[in-house]
Amino acid sequence: MLIPRYVVRVRLRLIFLLLIVALGFPQLATSRETALSLTIQASTTKSTLLSIHFPTPQQGWAVGSGGTILKTGDSGKSWKRVASGTTALLTSVFFADSSHGWVTGAGGWLGRTINGGESWSQQAIDTQQPLYAVSFPSPNVGWAVGGGGTIYHTTDGGQHWREQISGTTAALYTAHFLDEQKGTIVGALGTILSTSDGGATWTAQGTQSAVTLFDVFFTDATTGWAVGNAGALFQTTDGGATWVDQTLPCGRTCTKLTDLLKVRFTSRQEGWIVGERGTLYRTTDAGLTWSEGRSIAPASLFGLSFPDAERGWASGENGTIVHLQLNR
Repeated sequence: MLIPRYVVRVRLRLIFLLLIVALGFPQLATSRETALSLTIQASTTKSTLLSIHFPTPQQGWAVGSGGTILKTGDSGKSWKRVASGTTALLTSVFFADSSHGWVTGAGGWLGRTINGGESWSQQAIDTQQPLYAVSFPSPNVGWAVGGGGTIYHTTDGGQHWREQISGTTAALYTAHFLDEQKGTIVGALGTILSTSDGGATWTAQGTQSAVTLFDVFFTDATTGWAVGNAGALFQTTDGGATWVDQTLPCGRTCTKLTDLLKVRFTSRQEGWIVGERGTLYRTTDAGLTWSEGRSIAPASLFGLSFPDAERGWASGENGTIVHLQLNR
């Protein structure tokens, strides 16, 4: 009996789909892989670059060991070193716009620029604790966090700083603010602090883990991510009331759990994580799945910045700066 042609076509399509499943979707994996191009940029320094920030796709800054501050105005094609006025380890850089920026460092060092980083002035702040991060949700309102549970707050663009009570002595490594009222801070011993009143009060939130958390990022008021040592990854979908432990895939070359050092999302769907040994993870489905970790540089990566959804930069050891370009 002859089999109708349409039945043959249907069967062939089913066989083709089964082959794709059996082979692990190689065509889809290849197209996803080639959508991202990576370029190692010449930074002209061997300093460890702990932080990088691009407020625009053209303008960027990177900071690190030995008081290093680097600046680019051409998307990282060339970098120049600018005088910081210190040899302290610089830990974080943030620009509210192309002119106004802040840098934190060891020994309570806090620098401010109002001319696009051409010159920096040290701000008066009453602490010798290392400051690990600075965050400004608006040009005038910002926070700096550091060792010993240190939190400082400014409402005049960093001219004056006032200490806030954190309720902890744990080292605080980063802060992320959605606006001038709502923010989250993470740090050692699984510390997560949140505020909804501009830091007047800080509330401890729990991950049920004592791992050190290095970074936190929220895509909106309810959904956020925190990363830390030994592959720690936590997600909240209720504004931080609860945090759920997530597990990233470990590739065939994985020899130990990798410290995850920075997390950023460019949309609710697309996110990125960098960490030890140049490891990069990517999600395109709001964190339901993550790509297998791949090394994109011969150095650990500490900084990550995306001025838009197509372009990003990562920074790390030995002056490493990697440009990520999505070819959509």
